[in-house]
Amino acid sequence: MSLGRSRPCQSDEQLVEALVPTPLPVASPEPVASPEPAPLPTLPAPAARSDDGVLFDVGRPDAAGRVTARALLRALGWTPGLTLHVDVVAGAILITPAVDGAHAVGTREELPLPAAARHLCGIATGEPVLLAALPRQSRILVHPSHTITAVLADLHIRILGEPS
Repeated sequence: MSLGRSRPCQSDEQLVEALVPTPLPVASPEPVASPEPAPLPTLPAPAARSDDGVLFDVGRPDAAGRVTARALLRALGWTPGLTLHVDVVAGAILITPAVDGAHAVGTREELPLPAAARHLCGIATGEPVLLAALPRQSRILVHPSHTITAVLADLHIRILGEPS
């Protein structure tokens, strides 16, 4: 039974010249010398680094005022249960080991940031803080984000000039 369809007529196929690639030249029997490689650019010398021994980390205090600082605590050799003295100095929280300290390193390697110290420094729950460990002095400074923002803004103005 036929559905009324007829087979299309097959015409002779022709190559479309624009679609046929041009043949590549045949390699000559003599070896051709490769071109000299371009010289590598000279990189500037790395900026001088002062080996001041300061270690940095960023944390966010939880609702109880604890901030996790595992890497810094391990670098300082501070273990859970170590008693600490916490004070506010120049808008930052200073944490030092103290035999008679009122605070301690937490079991999950977190530092306590008492509410009064957070309030004096303007640190809110969940707000990022910069932790700077000074291993030679066995201290940690906790800087609020607004301090870091101000320091970086001043640095950028000195480098780039006043914004227009």
